[in-house]
Amino acid sequence: MMNPMAIAIAIGAVLAGALPVAFTFGRRRGRALEDAARRAAGEAADQVAKRIVAEAEREADAARKQAVLSGKEEVMKVREAWEQEARKRREEVEREEKRVVEREQQVDRKVDMLDQKEKELGRRASELGRREKQLEERQGELDAMVGEERRRLEQVAGLSAEQAKAELTRRLEEEALAASANRVREIRETAKRNADREAKKIVALAVQRIAAEHTAEITAAAVALPKDDMKGRIIGREGRNIRAFELATGVDVIIDDTPDTVVVSCFDPVRREVARVALEKLVADGRIHPGRIEEVVEKARKEVDASIIETGEQAAYEVGVHGLHPEMIKLIGRMKWRTSYGQNILYHSKETAFLAGIMAAELGLDVAMAKRGALLHDVGKVLTHDHEGTHVQLGVEVATKYGEHPLVVNCIAAHHDDVPHESEVSVLVQAADAISGSRPGARREAFETYVKRLEGLEKIAGSYKGVDRVFAIQAGREVRVIVDPSGIDDARMQSLTEEIARRVESELQYPGQIRVVAIRETRASDIAR
Repeated sequence: MMNPMAIAIAIGAVLAGALPVAFTFGRRRGRALEDAARRAAGEAADQVAKRIVAEAEREADAARKQAVLSGKEEVMKVREAWEQEARKRREEVEREEKRVVEREQQVDRKVDMLDQKEKELGRRASELGRREKQLEERQGELDAMVGEERRRLEQVAGLSAEQAKAELTRRLEEEALAASANRVREIRETAKRNADREAKKIVALAVQRIAAEHTAEITAAAVALPKDDMKGRIIGREGRNIRAFELATGVDVIIDDTPDTVVVSCFDPVRREVARVALEKLVADGRIHPGRIEEVVEKARKEVDASIIETGEQAAYEVGVHGLHPEMIKLIGRMKWRTSYGQNILYHSKETAFLAGIMAAELGLDVAMAKRGALLHDVGKVLTHDHEGTHVQLGVEVATKYGEHPLVVNCIAAHHDDVPHESEVSVLVQAADAISGSRPGARREAFETYVKRLEGLEKIAGSYKGVDRVFAIQAGREVRVIVDPSGIDDARMQSLTEEIARRVESELQYPGQIRVVAIRETRASDIAR
C-alpha cells in the first residue's frame, strides 16, 4: 500500500508535466477558434455588405424610376399647359383676324356708301345748280311781271305801291281776325259742349249721391219756461239775477211779453249756446241766485267745450278725414254754431267735402286730399268774431299754423279766387262749395245785397263800347246783353261775352254761376232806284 503523500507527489509531478502540454494545446486551440471566429465574422460582414449594396441598388433603381416618372409627368403637365396656352392664343388670333376682316368689310362698305353718297351729292349739286339757274330766270320773269302788274294796278286804281300795300295789309288783317275769331269760337263751342256734358254728368252724380235734406237755418236761442212766473225769478230782486247771468255769460237776456219764452241774444254763437244751456239748467233746477248762476255757467261752458270736440271728431269721422290737429278739431266743432246767409257752416262743410270727394273719385284725383280741403275751406269763419281779417286769411293762417298740407292750404286760400289754384283738387273744392251754397233753399240773401248784385251786373256789362241794353234776369243768374250790330260784328261777340264774364268773376261776389248771353241782330238794307 502506497503512501498517500507519495501519491499526491506523483500526481503533482504528472500535473506539472501535463500543464505545459495543456497550455500549449489550449493556446493552439484558442488561436484556431479565433481564426475560425474571425473568418466567420468576415463572411457575415461580407454578406451584410452585399445585402446592403443590393438594397441600395434596389432603392437607387426605384428612386431613379420614380424620378423618371415624375419628370415625365411634369413634362406632360408643362406640355398640356403649353398646348392650352397655345390653343387660347390661336383662338384669340382667330378672333382678332375675324374682327379685322369684319372691320375691313365694314370699312369697304362705308367707303362704297361714301362713294355713292359723293356721287349722289355731286348729282344733286349739279341738279341744284341747274334749278337755281332756272329759278333765277323765273324770278327775273316774275319780277318783270310784278313790276308790269304793279304799274297797271297803279294806273287802274290810282294808288301808289305803298298805299296799295297798306290797303291789302288791312284787308288781310281783317280777314285773318275774322277767320281766327270764327275758328276760336268753333273750338270753344266744341270744347265747351264736351266739357259741359262731362261736368254736368259728374256734378249731377255727386249731387244725386249727396241728396242733402237740410235747408237754410235761422239760429235763435230761445229758452222755454215751464210757467210764465219763472221770468220774475230769472230777473231776481232788483234785477240782480239777470245782471249776474249776463255778466257771467256775456249775452243779453230779452224778456218780453212772449209767453213762457226767454230769448238769449249774443253776437258770439258759442257764448249764446253756453248761455242757453246754463239758463235751461237753472230753470230746470229752480235755484236761481248769483252764486248758483256762476256755478251753472261754468258747468255749461265745460259741457259746450266737450260738445264742440265731440262734434268736430264726429264730423271728421263722417267725412273720412283723419290726423287733424286737436285745435283744428275744436274749430270744426265750433262750425256747428256758425251760419253764413242762414246756412249752417258745419253742414255746408261736410256737404262740400262729400261733393268734392265724389267728383275727385270720378276724375281719378286724390279723394282724401279733396275731402280734407273741402272740410276745412270755411274754417276761418269761426275766427272772424275774435280776430281781424277775412275768413280766407284766417283759415290759411290757422291751417298753416297747425301743419296742414300745402294743397289743403291752397284749397282754403283759392276757394274765392283770392290766389291762383295750384292743383285740380282746389278747383274741385271751389266747385263743390258753389254747388252746396247755390242749391235751392241753402242760403238766404238780404234784399239790399241782391239789388246791389243786379246793379253791379248791369253796370259791368253796359260799360263796354257797342252795348245797347243790358238785362239781368233769373234772379241775377243770367245777363242778357243787346249789342249794336253796326258797332260789334259776329267775330267780336264771343270775346265780348268772355270779357264780361271775367270781370264779373273778379269784381262781384255771388253764389253759383252767372251766364252771360250776347244778342246781335243783323239787318241788311238797300235802295231801289
